[in-house]
Amino acid sequence: MEVGAESFARRLPRLRRRILRAAFVALDMEFTGLHSLQNYEPSLFDSPAERYVKTRQSVQRFTLVQLGMAIFSTENSNKYVVHSYNFFLFPSTLGIRDVEFTLSASSIQFLSHYGFDYNKFLKDGIPYMNEVQEKILMQHLLAGTWKVCSNADKEVLKKAIDEVTSWIAAAKEEDTMILQDLNGYHMLEVQLVLRQALENVWTEPLGDKKVMVKKVSPERRQLLENSSFDHCQKKLILLSARGFTNLFQILVKAKKPLVGHNMLMDLMHLHDKFYRPLPESYEEFKRNIHTLFPVIIDTKTVTKSVQKKCLFPRVSSLLEVYAVLCSSNLNPKGPPYPVIALASGCSRYAEKKCPHEAGYDAFLCGSVLLMSAHLLLCRSTDDAVEADPSFSQYLTVLAEHVNKVNFIRGGVSSINFSGEDVPCRHPPALVVHVRGWPGLTERQIYQEFKAHCRFDVRQLSKNQFILLSNKYKQLVLRDYRHHPHLQVSVYRHWRHSPSVNCLLQISGVVALWSLLAFAFGGARS
Repeated sequence: MEVGAESFARRLPRLRRRILRAAFVALDMEFTGLHSLQNYEPSLFDSPAERYVKTRQSVQRFTLVQLGMAIFSTENSNKYVVHSYNFFLFPSTLGIRDVEFTLSASSIQFLSHYGFDYNKFLKDGIPYMNEVQEKILMQHLLAGTWKVCSNADKEVLKKAIDEVTSWIAAAKEEDTMILQDLNGYHMLEVQLVLRQALENVWTEPLGDKKVMVKKVSPERRQLLENSSFDHCQKKLILLSARGFTNLFQILVKAKKPLVGHNMLMDLMHLHDKFYRPLPESYEEFKRNIHTLFPVIIDTKTVTKSVQKKCLFPRVSSLLEVYAVLCSSNLNPKGPPYPVIALASGCSRYAEKKCPHEAGYDAFLCGSVLLMSAHLLLCRSTDDAVEADPSFSQYLTVLAEHVNKVNFIRGGVSSINFSGEDVPCRHPPALVVHVRGWPGLTERQIYQEFKAHCRFDVRQLSKNQFILLSNKYKQLVLRDYRHHPHLQVSVYRHWRHSPSVNCLLQISGVVALWSLLAFAFGGARS
């Protein structure tokens, strides 16, 4: 089900009720880009803290275009009903400062290939803001110094003001006129601008993209402003400007298990766009997320365990994982999977695959979680599993994976949001010695070796580079055995580490001086 700015406020109460009744909520997001610069791509050298610094810069530059939410509710112990939503999002333009974000050509092309409608993102995107932006807006609303940042909005407002000023000159008190074709935010902005510019008008929203404008006396205007029926009260303006952030706050208060797939970037965007700007400290970010969402489950981490325990084929994408779980007879002796039924209004996903549509991917994510948990529960005991396991039983068998978010291509397999991360462990490394090739860079080394295997490169010293790969081919050692400029060998810390070499050199100098001192001292004696 698609939700934009025009219908969001109307659907919010029902969304709140469904979240409060849910067993868990699955999320997926689509962005205007992933990695801002070549140097900030994931590397096997990265520790979690180093990766956070890289990803933080990307999250601050790019924005969300679509957030998918699948709300899984238990109808009975063996049946889950899913309400799946696609929320189109666009940064709030009501405030004192315009929001800037970057578009990645490859990401835009990728989403366009899968049918993403950028008109809905731009024209009907639900506004949102974080706590810092909200505080600034409130200060300007109280001081009367707010302004509209969007040039498109300014055109709409100018047209409305021209219509009203032309009409009001000849109008009598209590006469009314109707402004039409006002979308979403414009309904609020037009009223605020007219009231700020003209002290003898009153405005009321009529729905259906219309606003009623009435000519009133200044005394009557003051009475209306102090009434509880004023649709432009500051708290209501703030509620409208928050937009999707209102739903985020409902999700935080509900404390339901939050499910995703490769969730790190999703969690960083949630923090940055709806809570607070991302802190510089990686540990502070982890603490904040754990406070907001005490139970996080990453299906990428879960399916890694299923692959090991259930002879699960190695597949990479979420859609492939879902297809294997649905088609394979991985649990011939145990009870069948729980029934997963899409609610009316969301049944399109039962009939058609929609990869990289956020609502569809959120549905897949929650479904993969339930099926994976069911398999793990059946494998966890030799006793027969009851026919209709409860979700609490699934959570128990998933305990080792809770708050462990998958770490793509790095020094650890997952990030622990409820404790300390495990120490980094890197795969075996190769070291490249350069001779007679001055000024060689990491990029040039990468280009030289990429035909053999995907290596990550880091310069060790002026003439040495380390290569890391999850699996390197012995052919690399063989092919470069007689290379005129590059000598490749297996990295040995005691032999190749600059710090160890420096220590050995210092120790050698100290030992030499000691020996000389002893020799000369003995000669004088």
